[in-house]
Amino acid sequence: MDLHLHKPIPGFQQPIELLRACHRRIFNSLDILERLPARLQDNGVDEEARTAADRILKYFHEAAPNHHADEDEDLFPLLRRHCDHPESHPQLCEWLDRLTAEHTEIEAGWDRLEPDLERIASGERAELTGAAAWIEQYRVHLDLEERAVLPFAEYLLGPEDRRAIGASMAARRGIQPTAD
Repeated sequence: MDLHLHKPIPGFQQPIELLRACHRRIFNSLDILERLPARLQDNGVDEEARTAADRILKYFHEAAPNHHADEDEDLFPLLRRHCDHPESHPQLCEWLDRLTAEHTEIEAGWDRLEPDLERIASGERAELTGAAAWIEQYRVHLDLEERAVLPFAEYLLGPEDRRAIGASMAARRGIQPTAD
């Protein structure tokens, strides 16, 4: 099981690329979570399973809430200003509404999975009930962001918008952004 979660990521001066990097890390965490039930079935709650559960917990506890806030509080509101832009997509605001609602659903699904992962991380057996559906929901969600929303963000948002998003993302994490 590949437990590698971290690859070099862009800085806050490139917020859209940073969001893409977060998506790659989420996909990686989802892949690990998807393989975890088979690992548990074959090997029980061994060290590798405990480590995988711990890494998944850390990622979704720390990074995922910030990522959702980056989108809901920073990216999506700026994109909403462009919904009527002639070069925008007619469904852009529908997509943003859908994605915002899905963040709430995804977070509720995480709240149901988290106790099982905590048990596994502490060495106890757990079933990970609902994990497959949650993983699929998250993948479909990320696909829409990657395929539709982020390309429009790249096209529609200018340097000032990008600086504002990057500064907000950094502040959310307690980081002082570096100058361009």
